[in-house]
Amino acid sequence: MAPAGAAAVAALLREALTDPDTAWSLGSFGALAEFMRAPGEAVRPLPDARLGFATARGAIALTPTADLRPVAYETGFSGGYNHAVALCLPASACAMGGRTTVTELGPDREAARAEDRAAILFDLGLGLRAADACLRAHDPEVIACLRAGAGKPLFAADNPIGPRLVAMCPHRVFRARIGRIEVYAPIPGPGEMSPEGPCTRVLPQLLRAGRTHAATAPIPDGFVPCGGLHPPHPYKDATGRRIAFDPARHASFQALLERWGDPELLAVKRGMAPSRPVSPRHARSALRVAALQAQLLGSRAEYSTGLDPLPAADA
Repeated sequence: MAPAGAAAVAALLREALTDPDTAWSLGSFGALAEFMRAPGEAVRPLPDARLGFATARGAIALTPTADLRPVAYETGFSGGYNHAVALCLPASACAMGGRTTVTELGPDREAARAEDRAAILFDLGLGLRAADACLRAHDPEVIACLRAGAGKPLFAADNPIGPRLVAMCPHRVFRARIGRIEVYAPIPGPGEMSPEGPCTRVLPQLLRAGRTHAATAPIPDGFVPCGGLHPPHPYKDATGRRIAFDPARHASFQALLERWGDPELLAVKRGMAPSRPVSPRHARSALRVAALQAQLLGSRAEYSTGLDPLPAADA
C-alpha cells in the first residue's frame, strides 16, 4: 500500500464529499453514525475550516490528521460482496473518552452548525475505543432527563433515558479524532425502519464483543478504523436494492482499491502469489469477490443468480 500523504488523503476526502452517492460512517463495531444526502439536497457550508457540510437531516465535519490512513477493501460473502474505504488511525492515536456511563460534557463548542454550539452534549458511555457516541439537546426538559441518567450505564434498568429517547429525539453526535457525524433526523420507534439518510445504529449484542471492526475487514495490524467512506456500489443502491450492474462504478472503486488497498490482497485477487503471508480468511474473500466480479462484468447486467440480501453487519 502506497504511503498516505496528508495532501492525498485530504484530496480523497474532498472528492468523496462532492459525490451525493457516497455515504459516510463514523463509530465502532456495534455503534455507528451514518451520513448521506440525496442528489440536489440543500447543503450548508461549515462555519470553520473543517471539511464537510450540514443538511436539514445531519452533518459531517472532518479534520484529517497527518496519521490518517485510508484502507480500501472488498468483502465477499455468499452470493455478493461489499466495499468501503476505512479511515484508520494508529492504535496509539485513536483513543477517545472511553466512558462507560452517561456523562455530561457541557456545551458542544465544535457543533457543525453555529446555532447548536450552546446545546449540551452528553456522552452515552458506550465504552468505544475510537469514538464517543453522544446525544445533544437544547430543550430544558430533555437536558433534565439526560442529566437524570448521568452516572449510570445507558442500558441500566433504572436509567430514564432509554424509555424516553424516541420521544425526546435529541441530536445524535458521533465524534472521533478525525471528525464527527451529526444526525438530526427522527429516531425510529420499536419495529420501525431507520429513515433513508443520516441515522445511527447501536446494537448492544455487537457492542458486547468489544471489537473495533468486523473480522471480515482487512485492517492493517496496529491500526483502528474510526470511520469510513462508502462509494456507490456497482449492483445495489444506498438502501441495498438491486440495480443493473454499473461498470463505471465498478471501475471507480477498483481505482480506489489500487491506490488505497492492500497490494498483497490485490495480488491474491488477481491470481498471483502475495509477497508476504495474508490472512486465509481475507484471501478467500478476495477470491470470492474476484469470481463474482468476473460474472458481473461478463453479463454487464444485474447479477440474478442468487445474490443474498445485505447482512445487517459483517461478522
